Amino acid sequence: MPQWVGWVATLVFAISYFFRDPKSLRWIQAMAALLWIAYGVASHARPVVVARVIVATAPLYSSFRKPKETAGGT
Repeated sequence: MPQWVGWVATLVFAISYFFRDPKSLRWIQAMAALLWIAYGVASHARPVVVARVIVATAPLYSSFRKPKETAGGT
């Protein structure tokens, strides 16, 4: 069962390269990372889980953070 989850995660991550919108790219990559986490849990691979938690955190955090204001107010 875990192998198909890994293959789907790989496919989703590969598809993310076709997205130009940064917000969409982050969400697709976060989805792929979550699938990789499921794969790691199902296959009892802690290094995969830890690495993908770190990788999933970055796009999710950047999707919810407020943009910084520039000096000129734009």
